[in-house]
Amino acid sequence: MAVRVQREDFDVGAEMAAFCAGDTSVGAVASFVGLVRADKTAEGEGAVSAMTLEHYPGMTERQLEAIEAEAKTRWPLHDVLVIHRHGRMEPGERIVLVLTASSHRQAAFDACAFLMDWLKTKAPFWKLEETPDGGRWVDARESDDAAAARWGEEG
Repeated sequence: MAVRVQREDFDVGAEMAAFCAGDTSVGAVASFVGLVRADKTAEGEGAVSAMTLEHYPGMTERQLEAIEAEAKTRWPLHDVLVIHRHGRMEPGERIVLVLTASSHRQAAFDACAFLMDWLKTKAPFWKLEETPDGGRWVDARESDDAAAARWGEEG
């Protein structure tokens, strides 16, 4: 079980290799890797040349740990890893990694989806997109709220 908020990039292969290594009770590992996309802004307009994520140190980690704890109450998880970057990132760079391990695949899949939905709506990050027309802060998206709503209001 781990939550890390960091500026530096991470190695997905190395993180996956170390994740739940040696735990032979694990039957499934689900993963999600989020990347900075260049083709469209969050509102679907124009191109993105870079994205900056800001956060409040301490508060962000506590909220991510609470989201992780909620996932562990909902599914029989052996382990969870959440790595979320902050700072300025360019298209193609990794933003977030979520790994979940369980004895069975459905719990791992569902917990991974839950964590991503709740990270998008409940994690205290603020996103600034850089475009040819300048920078703009990204508002919460209704589609993200709708995705998170399927899991209920707790957390």
